[in-house]
Amino acid sequence: MEQVSTNAEVRLTVSQCFRTLTTSTDSTDIISALKTLLSHLDGGPEGTTTAAQQAEFRRAHYTRTLQLLVSNLQADWLHSFTAAQRSELWDSLFLRGPPDQALLVLMDGIGELRPSTNLDHLVSITEKFLQNHCLAELLWSYCLQATPSDSPQLRETLLGRISALPDLTANKLHLNNRPVFLPQQYYPLLATEMLTALERTCQALRDGTDCSLTFVAQTLGKVCIQGHSGLVLAVVAPQLSVCTRSDMVWQRVCWKLMENVPQRWMESVLTGLVQAVSGPDALGRIIGNLVLTNKKAQFVITHKLLLLQYKIVLGYLAADKDRRPFLVQVLRSICQAWANPSAVKHTPLEQQLYVSKTLLLSVSLLKDSELQELRSELLHCMLGGMQSHLDSSVVRIRHMGMVVGECLSSRMDGSGTQLKFEVQSVANSLQETNETMPSTENTSSQNKSAPQSSKTDADSDLDSDDELTPYDMSGDQEMSQASPPRYLRDCLEILRSSEDGVRVELSLRVAESLVRRNAFAAREISVQMSKVLLHMEDKYNIIGFLGLRQATMVALTVTDCIPVTQYLTTEFYSLNYSLRQRLDILEVLTIAAQELSKPITDKRDPSIGPAATSELNTYPGDNPVHWQQVVEKRIQSKTKHFSKGATKPPAKATPNRYAPVAGHFFFPLLRNYDKPQVTFDLLGSDHLVLGRLIHTLGLFMHLAVNAPVIAAQMGCALLDFVWAVRYHVDQMVRRGVLFAVCSVFLSMPSQNLLVDLSDQLFETRAWLAGE
Repeated sequence: MEQVSTNAEVRLTVSQCFRTLTTSTDSTDIISALKTLLSHLDGGPEGTTTAAQQAEFRRAHYTRTLQLLVSNLQADWLHSFTAAQRSELWDSLFLRGPPDQALLVLMDGIGELRPSTNLDHLVSITEKFLQNHCLAELLWSYCLQATPSDSPQLRETLLGRISALPDLTANKLHLNNRPVFLPQQYYPLLATEMLTALERTCQALRDGTDCSLTFVAQTLGKVCIQGHSGLVLAVVAPQLSVCTRSDMVWQRVCWKLMENVPQRWMESVLTGLVQAVSGPDALGRIIGNLVLTNKKAQFVITHKLLLLQYKIVLGYLAADKDRRPFLVQVLRSICQAWANPSAVKHTPLEQQLYVSKTLLLSVSLLKDSELQELRSELLHCMLGGMQSHLDSSVVRIRHMGMVVGECLSSRMDGSGTQLKFEVQSVANSLQETNETMPSTENTSSQNKSAPQSSKTDADSDLDSDDELTPYDMSGDQEMSQASPPRYLRDCLEILRSSEDGVRVELSLRVAESLVRRNAFAAREISVQMSKVLLHMEDKYNIIGFLGLRQATMVALTVTDCIPVTQYLTTEFYSLNYSLRQRLDILEVLTIAAQELSKPITDKRDPSIGPAATSELNTYPGDNPVHWQQVVEKRIQSKTKHFSKGATKPPAKATPNRYAPVAGHFFFPLLRNYDKPQVTFDLLGSDHLVLGRLIHTLGLFMHLAVNAPVIAAQMGCALLDFVWAVRYHVDQMVRRGVLFAVCSVFLSMPSQNLLVDLSDQLFETRAWLAGE
């Protein structure tokens, strides 16, 4: 009964104050009402309000009070206050109450008001809110709550306001933004307030008071996932490293803080923390054995962060006996990556160097007992990896394999027979070459002076021809005995069966020009040649191999469109193809469709394709340009014109070559996308191919803008396909879906959009708004 009486009394008092603030014009009554509301926050003079009344006011009436004040910013009584009265009576209501409620009302008010003095006043109060350390009070108030007292929706809203305050104020204030709201000042301030809340938590635990770090951990995770981990953890990480050095309470608080970070934000927090800490010891003191209890943290630490700060991560795993099994697990993964022949061929040199360093550091951290257990695996890694590296044509990769092999051999058998390579042999030979250069120059100078001395030598029997200066032949190259094929079938046979690298290279370099120059012959063997090129490997290290092969396949697709397109789209879903080959198919189809959609504006020399290079020897008779044209061109270049009209005739209408065959490019790729194959799962793990497929289909749709009949059918089918994966976990897939949807709306005729896709339009609009 006493509680009910208190609630009713507070409700009646607040209602009377609200009535006075909204209807009265007497400044004395208004000041009295404001003081009464203030007394329900801090007790007032001589404790005019009880603790129960204050708690009820904070719980049920404080937000309504602030909202009333914001809605009456235009009131005459507020503008009649002096600066001191406004600060004491009006501003204090925002700064002395529950900070979470005050911050929400302030941010809502800033978002609703237009540029005015009222907006400036709210911004000034928000600035005071931050400068008076109200954020620390807000975080500390949630630390004292053993169980959440608010709804999840309200807490999520508050997290959003705290983490995105600089963005919210910048979007509203634009160039009039305050310095304290800028990210460079706000997020370090927020980090300092977090440290203050954590320090209070440590003191409360020493006094025997239970605390909760859930909200602080959620705030940290929310800020980091939005991309501000660098600014926040640059302040937090060094301070935590110092505090946890000799204080177990601080260590327990840090461990609990990291445990309470939500799973969806754990990666961003750990990534920023690893970049901000000074070493593995500091990381271990801050996160403890988090990898043992949190699967997400375990995956991030042992997989993703190895490519970021491997020294800190490996040192952290090796520092504790409970974490050392993960060091062995990481070492096994690194061994597989280093010894993988495909990785040696297709990954950048910098990444291979990074993996090699990580492997050597991991092995150096192993104990002798662990080393003996892993001896057979390390030996297998060393032998297989060295073979893959030594087979490479890149000198640095071969040297890398030698150095790693020597180090592993020395670590596994320090007293026995060890591997030893002459890694510096190339460098030594280069050094010797440089050292011999001066003597060579001296010899040359002596040779130059020899003819002069021979003139005075009476016994010389040299002929006069010996005095001639020798012709410089240092840049000459040996002429190849092979010549490029002149017929398309010969080119196909060489690509299919020849083992001569020179002939294969010459054939590949002229293949595109032969296809475009001999369309009739190309249509007879288009599918066969496409098959050969699709399965062709770069066995002879041909310069520009991928571009030459792709250009020829594009030429075949453009020349004999329907059969080649049917073959490629069928093979896209066939068994025993690598992901690289499937991506090659999509790239060829994309480039061919783009070429077909462009008008033919000029006739180029069919014997010279995009893949042709200057390395091929041409015959004078192959050039169709007449000598009169050459002379005319030179005359035109030397002639000055005072006025020149249009030199090019207007563009002529040309048939759309893509429109009749658009369906052959598009619909077969939608045939078997939901049927997982043995080596291919489009809707499963193969996100890269799925994203590229959706983007390719969107491009086909975009190119069909001038074919309204087929575009309507393609648009309906494409929208049905991408709608099922619009919330895919992979960002590339989601971007492809967005591109495909835009292509549908831009390319389909408007009448078809309203008739065929009327139901999907509203859903798509809601989805785009959500994105």
